[in-house]
Amino acid sequence: MKKILKNIIIALLIAIFSSLSTLVVIYYALGFNQQGFFNLMRFITAYRFIEMKYVNDTSDVDLIDGAIDGMVKSLNDPHSNYLSPKMYQNLMEQTQGSFAGIGVIMGMDNEKNIHIVGVLENSPGLKAGLQVGDQITAVDGTSVTQMAFDEVAAHVRGEPGTNVVITIVRDGAQQDFTITRDNIKLKTVDHEMLENNIGYIQIASFSEDTAQEFKDAYTDLQNQGMKSLVIDLRNNPGGLLTSCVEIAKNLVPQGDIVSIVDKDGNKEVYTSDLAQTPYPVAVLINNNSASASEILAGAMQDTHAGTIIGTTSYGKGSVQTILPMMDDDAVKLTIAKYYTPSGRSIDGVGITPDIEVQLDENSPVDTQLNKAKEILNAATAQ
Repeated sequence: MKKILKNIIIALLIAIFSSLSTLVVIYYALGFNQQGFFNLMRFITAYRFIEMKYVNDTSDVDLIDGAIDGMVKSLNDPHSNYLSPKMYQNLMEQTQGSFAGIGVIMGMDNEKNIHIVGVLENSPGLKAGLQVGDQITAVDGTSVTQMAFDEVAAHVRGEPGTNVVITIVRDGAQQDFTITRDNIKLKTVDHEMLENNIGYIQIASFSEDTAQEFKDAYTDLQNQGMKSLVIDLRNNPGGLLTSCVEIAKNLVPQGDIVSIVDKDGNKEVYTSDLAQTPYPVAVLINNNSASASEILAGAMQDTHAGTIIGTTSYGKGSVQTILPMMDDDAVKLTIAKYYTPSGRSIDGVGITPDIEVQLDENSPVDTQLNKAKEILNAATAQ
């Protein structure tokens, strides 16, 4: 009996040693160091403690999801976060230009408050009474302070026909709005011809279809006899870099558009082959213009291809990528900083306009657009 027990113990020790040896080999093969291996053992130990000792039932999936989420949150980067399968799917749908939700565009200010910066026409949000400037404080009773920005967006979106309760603060008063979600087709570009043949193109965000929408609008304005152009990037939270670059190639003269530099100093440069900017251009920005919209504004400013008008932009000068994992989930991670053609990093600083013009939200007069018209009329009169 003792011999059998001894053989069992030896077999278990061999199995444990073999498993640990295999884990060590894999871990070092992936390029981790001794401290990294020690930290992994700490994680496994805590995981096993919870499994064996915690008084309530636990879910392995929830434990691992929570660990990954906490690890990414420890970076203290508001633009990096763990994407659950639902959040990952919602984000992919949004960049493709269609999703199910309430039809509002959200932005985050420097104090991490989330505001509505756009409400789409004929959307559930507009019909319910949501307005630009409303501060979102909770979704379905959960405070947004407990969620990353992408988590808030994921909770707002959902299946068509389902309800979501949005808690907002407007003029110091808190209100709840119960809104029924619907399918949203996000049209990202609007355009019209203003007086004196001034073309006007508003870009709400940069999705997969935005570059083509811009080209269609640009061509239409050219066919109407456009002599100058306003690009309105106000309240544009950004989006796909590729769409931004394709648009910039129609506006930025030959040379750099933006440079992307990663943690190892590797640089990727996006360039334009345009001989020269064909029209006088004014670009409108405000404190909700972020990311890709700042790339376009920064390139226009540095190359003197346009006059930047409005207020200082948000200052998101970092690049994120989506890294899919093994369970239809993903990590959105900041992997690089971007630099304008002159080598500026505007992360945390923003684009300072060439001409600062404040906008009175309580006035029907668009002073920023009026200043753009004034500048362009003067340029075409010369």
